Amino acid sequence: MLNRRNLFAATAAASVVGSTMTGRKAASRLPTNDIEPRGTDRRLERLPRLDLESQEDFLTGFRAFVNTDLTVAATKRAFKILKENGFTPRDDVPLKQALELLADDPIIGTRFRTWTSTQQMMWRNLMDEFHGNAEAYFAEMEAVDNSGPGTLELNPDMEIPNYARYEIHVQPGGYVGDPFAGHVYHYGTNNFYTDTNNQDEMHISMANAVPRPPSDGKVRRILDLGCGVGQLTVALKERFPEAEVWGIDVGGPMVRFSHMRAVDLGVDVNFAQRLAEDTKFPDGHFDIVTSYILHHEIPEETSKQVTEEAYRVLRPGGVFYPIDFYTGLFPQDKSPWGKVRWWWTYRWNQEVWYPEYARFDFPAAMRATGFEVNEKGPPAWARVSGVDDTDVEVDGMGNGGRQRYGRNLLGVKPV
Repeated sequence: MLNRRNLFAATAAASVVGSTMTGRKAASRLPTNDIEPRGTDRRLERLPRLDLESQEDFLTGFRAFVNTDLTVAATKRAFKILKENGFTPRDDVPLKQALELLADDPIIGTRFRTWTSTQQMMWRNLMDEFHGNAEAYFAEMEAVDNSGPGTLELNPDMEIPNYARYEIHVQPGGYVGDPFAGHVYHYGTNNFYTDTNNQDEMHISMANAVPRPPSDGKVRRILDLGCGVGQLTVALKERFPEAEVWGIDVGGPMVRFSHMRAVDLGVDVNFAQRLAEDTKFPDGHFDIVTSYILHHEIPEETSKQVTEEAYRVLRPGGVFYPIDFYTGLFPQDKSPWGKVRWWWTYRWNQEVWYPEYARFDFPAAMRATGFEVNEKGPPAWARVSGVDDTDVEVDGMGNGGRQRYGRNLLGVKPV
């Protein structure tokens, strides 16, 4: 029988999270089943304590400073060092040499250290809250596990692939090893987006960019792969209210939180703990298959399997719309500073599959599967920022130059 404890035990690295949480005490005691102790800010359920909300607000503001002013300062310093050593900012310098030139500079190091510390403090604050009041939060989820609208499917005995066991973004326990992974991820990503997605604005924009099947425009069933906490999944249902919408994710705690949040929002979406490369759905079942920042968090071989699975479950004429960094906003940056920054993300932010993703020829893999590929599909990322294939300054990425917002990859299964 599924209960509050055995889901966690079956998902993955319980020992890692157990050691992380040892000795922590509840910062406050919440009444059982008190779902919204401080109400909501429209779509966003407010954090249960004002001091916690204030701490997270401060860290979000500090992250914005690190992403802009401090990153610009580090970028200027990197360019100065490169120039002093006879390179231009865009020279294709080997990673080892770029690290030797840039990694030990104090300004650059301060940028990386402050970003990492902000991330770690954010996770710690959230973990303290949800684990410190575990009984109340378990009861909250249990109260809606079997209620609607929508359905929830958990598979606590599912074998978790090794690739999914890493603590992506250094989130303690990752997506599968902490029963409150969905809670922590949801509020943590609000920090990532620096207050630009508290009302799911980005996911709503992305859902609005997803094209209908070009052959007939009919949308009856939609599948969102690697759905995380279901923000895109819910937004797709809101855009296509007559469609049957499914979100699947390897993380049971993620889909459990997704279902609870969708019920709270009154949106009829189905969530299931399944693998994106083995969805268990029939052939030709969906009109649209999409994903959001999934492929850079899985190995290249798994990305190919996911693409093949998307092709299998799509009906002829159906659309595959995978949204990720190199399928849209940020093309791979091969500059010395870009290489150092992405290496740091791989090494210190636990983006363990990022090097494989950077080498992965996604359009070629889609074509090999059988898709008709449009490399200039509707611009999901660009719609968020209000630009469309125009040069813009991306100070937050610290590229020190101008970056082109690209369009999104689009695959259509031939009729």
